[in-house]
Amino acid sequence: MHIALQVLCWTIVGHGGLAVLLTLMPRLGSAWLAAAVARAPMLDLFVALLTWVPWVVGAWFAGWLGVGASIGAQAVVLALWTTGHELMHPRARKGPRIVKSLNKIVGRAPNHLALWATLPALPAFWMIRFAQVFAYPLLRVILNFPKYKHSEWVMVSRHKFDGLVGHDLIWCLYCDWMTGVYSLGGEMLRNVESFWCPIRFYDGKKCDHCKVDFPDIDGGWVRADGTMEEVVNIVEEKYGTGRREWFGHPVRLTVKGEGDSAGG
Repeated sequence: MHIALQVLCWTIVGHGGLAVLLTLMPRLGSAWLAAAVARAPMLDLFVALLTWVPWVVGAWFAGWLGVGASIGAQAVVLALWTTGHELMHPRARKGPRIVKSLNKIVGRAPNHLALWATLPALPAFWMIRFAQVFAYPLLRVILNFPKYKHSEWVMVSRHKFDGLVGHDLIWCLYCDWMTGVYSLGGEMLRNVESFWCPIRFYDGKKCDHCKVDFPDIDGGWVRADGTMEEVVNIVEEKYGTGRREWFGHPVRLTVKGEGDSAGG
């Protein structure tokens, strides 16, 4: 218990110091560093330090009690930072805010409880991020799958929005990060699906639902009652020339095969 208490205290200190540093960074003449931190790969480091790294450290020193202590410390720092940031911006705090409107629409308790209920999804988004960084590159090496500049997807920018402070800001940044992670994961998965399994689903509802994220369902995948000959033909047509992007990828629409998503 004594060690878990130390984990709690040290996490509050470390987490709080990092939060203050990130908040003041643009005001300390480090605009270039703040811009770098807002994009992958540096963003990955700082989001890790603010999320799962304290859990691992806590587990190392105090097992599950340490994990619980680190999560509790993160909650404390979140509350303190939110309050402090709102006090730093009194005009925005007293003006129109998302949290005020949603509290009025659904009630304060349901609104805040629902936000906290989204946090268990955080490890899932990190698993997606790990797959993007460590698994997808193997497909690039082995099969010459298209490469993506992660910083164009995994980034945050809502801190620049005027009037977004405290509670609203921290949750909007959370959504900002995970939306980029999800979108990049979807883009990579489009390549995977169209390359290995260009066949429509038998369930029409599933096709309707999935075609938003997988446009090739209506843009080239073989119908569910088609033949393997058709599947083979579409695979050879789309990939026989060396291209590896999903069928509707913007790169396929250009003359030299260079598109916006190509990068380091």
